Amino acid sequence: MASEISEKQDRSERTSRDARPDQHGAVRKDVLDLDVNDRSKLNAVFENPLADVQKETLLQNVEDFCREHDLMEQCDVMKRGALAAQSPWNIDEIPELTQEDREILEHEKTHKWDQPWMLYWLVSMASLAAAVQGMDETVNNGAQAFYLEELGVTSDRFSPDMQDNLTGLIVGAPYLACAILGCWLTEPLNRVFARRGTIFLSCFIAAVASIWEGVANSWVNLFLARFVLGLGIGSKSSTVPIYTAECAPAPIRGALVMQWQVWTAFGIMMGNIMGVAFGGLRPDLAWRLILGSTVVLPIIVCAQVYFCPESPRWLIQHGKIKKAYQSFRLIRKTELQASRDLYYTFIGVEIEKRINVGKNLFTQFAELFTIPRNRRATFATWIVMFGQQFCGVNVIAYYSTTIFQQSGYGRNPALLASMGTGILNWVFALPAFFTIDTFGRRKLLLVTFPFLAITLLWTGMSFFIDPPPAGSNVSKSKARLGMVTTGMYLFECFYSPGMGPVPFSYSAEAFPMQVRDVGMSWATATTWCFNFILSFTWPRLVRAFKAEGAFGWYAAWCVILWFLVLLFLPETKALTLEELDQVFSVPTWKHASYQIKTSVWHIKKWVFFKRNQEPLPPFYVGAEKLSTD
Repeated sequence: MASEISEKQDRSERTSRDARPDQHGAVRKDVLDLDVNDRSKLNAVFENPLADVQKETLLQNVEDFCREHDLMEQCDVMKRGALAAQSPWNIDEIPELTQEDREILEHEKTHKWDQPWMLYWLVSMASLAAAVQGMDETVNNGAQAFYLEELGVTSDRFSPDMQDNLTGLIVGAPYLACAILGCWLTEPLNRVFARRGTIFLSCFIAAVASIWEGVANSWVNLFLARFVLGLGIGSKSSTVPIYTAECAPAPIRGALVMQWQVWTAFGIMMGNIMGVAFGGLRPDLAWRLILGSTVVLPIIVCAQVYFCPESPRWLIQHGKIKKAYQSFRLIRKTELQASRDLYYTFIGVEIEKRINVGKNLFTQFAELFTIPRNRRATFATWIVMFGQQFCGVNVIAYYSTTIFQQSGYGRNPALLASMGTGILNWVFALPAFFTIDTFGRRKLLLVTFPFLAITLLWTGMSFFIDPPPAGSNVSKSKARLGMVTTGMYLFECFYSPGMGPVPFSYSAEAFPMQVRDVGMSWATATTWCFNFILSFTWPRLVRAFKAEGAFGWYAAWCVILWFLVLLFLPETKALTLEELDQVFSVPTWKHASYQIKTSVWHIKKWVFFKRNQEPLPPFYVGAEKLSTD
């Protein structure tokens, strides 16, 4: 079996080499010697399937492409677009480009946020879809303060251990459904209904499940409603980031894809606000309105997605080239940009199709682990998705009301304090809109993980401050409340710009087209699986180790995750989805070795003040930049 897999892998790699001339590893000796200003050579370093094609051949290929797909009216501009895609850093040396063409391409670099209205409409729809998920996650935070008692979960008929198990099961039901079913429905749903149809269907399921939650008459019924909710969450969380990544231009792709997390944070805040808004009503009504309030946003998304264009990459992959051009035309400023992106994407998809002839869902899933480039992406996305859960954030998202009550708050003040965590989660996610494509994914994680560990320890250690006996001086109680609240609030401040936006943005762009759907299913299944583990085990963890030990457990994981990011997470900032193949071509041991050398170099510089060291050679050399990663 191993030899058969190896043979298939070798055959695949040989096909890839035949299909794409000049395929090299991302770290080459000749790369390190390149002049940073020599753009003609730098352009060939990152994989560009058009780079070595003769001009006459390229123009003839474009003409044949236009004739075959009924695009002859666009043939002239398509040729100019193909030439610009072939050599994006030498546009002044392409005589076929007009002065207007050059101005368009230059404007694209200098005004990266000048995009068509339809692109921003698409992003707003994706953002609301993310808010749907955020609300679905956190309305339960406030509602459980009521329904655990109203539905008899905390009654004497259950032992304390069983109460913990039932609480964890109800809270974690959507994430269990995501991990075992919802995420794995992504590929077949996308194949049949495309990106837009899958988003519509998932939001429709969310709306139905919201109503079901609000009218549940037992904990079993509520568990089933929340399980069904997870079927929508799984496919939505897999599809929306991919859809945004496939439509967004490379220079702002990270910022647009990360809107998923920013507006998930907004939804989390809204879920907490619903807890405060309805928390003053009688208990048997309050939790029903809190859970049922999530029905509004998914209905809006279902209406909004109807007016969005389909993903042009999906259309190309399914042979609908003319519709793909029309879609690109809606989300690109000019005909030249739409033509360039259409032809460049078409070539990439055709190469991938030749490499993947005869493959099905199961072989695609196997290739996540058997092909080195895919395996590195799979491991990297596992790190960020696992890290998003085991940094401990959803302990706060799902149980903050309970935690605040344990620290000394009453129920209504605890709901209000929980709303504060949601507000901070959203507000501090907003700067990542600019930083994710400026500083990069790795740096945001490396900077914020140490602070996550510190704030979790802060929160846990605050529980060592014992509350005073009833009727005594309350100054110690205020100290405990203040320390716990400050620790949890600071955690949200450091989580939101780093571990919040990075995982879904990173996972949506890490996989190549041929395994992108199944790869994103893997990534989201990872996060929802560990999400369920975290939500299910937290009540028992607190009972066994108290809040001090439980928070310390997740603080330790933040330290471990810092090292995993340092050694095994390649940077993906500002690269096209096709260029990322080259990044993930670097052997894992080479990447880890280079990062260790970089760490030693920085320690010598900043700790031992050795400022006269020779700078390390750049690790990645890209068509747009030189980066030391």
